[in-house]
Amino acid sequence: MAVEPLLSVRDLTVTFATDGGPVRAVDSLSFDVERGRTLGIVGESGSGKSVTSMAVMGLHTGADVSGSITMEGRELVGLAERDLNRLRGRKMAMIFQDPLSSLHPYYTVGEQIAEHHRVHFGSRRAASRRRAVEMLAEVGIPEPRRRAGEYPHRFSGGMRQRVMVAMALACEPDLLIADEPTTALDVTVQAQILELIARIQQERDLAVVLITHDLGVVARVAHDVLVMYGGRAAERAPVDVVFAAPAHPYTRGLLDSLPRLDDADDAPLRAIPGSPPSLLAPAPGCAFAPRCRRAASAGAEARQRCERVEPGPVAVAGHMVACHLPLGPDAAPCTPSSEATP
Repeated sequence: MAVEPLLSVRDLTVTFATDGGPVRAVDSLSFDVERGRTLGIVGESGSGKSVTSMAVMGLHTGADVSGSITMEGRELVGLAERDLNRLRGRKMAMIFQDPLSSLHPYYTVGEQIAEHHRVHFGSRRAASRRRAVEMLAEVGIPEPRRRAGEYPHRFSGGMRQRVMVAMALACEPDLLIADEPTTALDVTVQAQILELIARIQQERDLAVVLITHDLGVVARVAHDVLVMYGGRAAERAPVDVVFAAPAHPYTRGLLDSLPRLDDADDAPLRAIPGSPPSLLAPAPGCAFAPRCRRAASAGAEARQRCERVEPGPVAVAGHMVACHLPLGPDAAPCTPSSEATP
């Protein structure tokens, strides 16, 4: 029996009006997330990862959002702000990249978690304060009763991120979106935060969307991978399938840019040539074609097709890939160093 996804996104398009013209930051994006599974969304800066997560939460103001986002069958696109407010925190929650700017400096961390719980459940102040202490203990903050009475600046970066996890999960949501939750942390603390999210996910059967540029993080915690480029889906597949044999040349480039244990100490990282595309004036055809070595080495007819015809998603050996020249299953496997990235 097929499992119904908790979150289903179909043909999501997000367009911003700018002085230079409309910018389509996300274009016709589709994916599903099931309970108990983690979807890692990866790509370079500007690929549309964070715009996608904000659209799911209904946090874009002034943007044109079209397509469909359903959670347990309920359509979220076009939902009234009052109804979205009831869902945010209660059914879906988000952890942002910088916890210091997300936490209010004038209130203790316990007050902020308690208020979040009180708004959604209408509980009394004493009960909400107890819930705040319980959540701080659950995310591994020592002396939670005392630390609940302290202000955000008294916490380290890793501890502030634990506070954000506690706040996000205080109302027991079904969906957790983590937008670059470990970027500003050192490797050891990154590992601790990832392990914390994975443990709580398993205990609560959470659906998790992890936004990151770090494929090492994805390899560690994700079940499925969505690779984005230029606001579109380049490749989507289970994580082991992607790392064993990437089908899109862009995914291959991202994996090749990771440091490896078997490289020489002075070996340079293999960067993807060129720069991400301009979304103000998108070129016809495949957005990755100007940077694609595979397209450059193809025959004239194949190269012209890449440059002029936008590729649609096709199934290739367990992947959904948007590419006219997908890599075959005989491509060399990519195994990122677990010591180089958490």
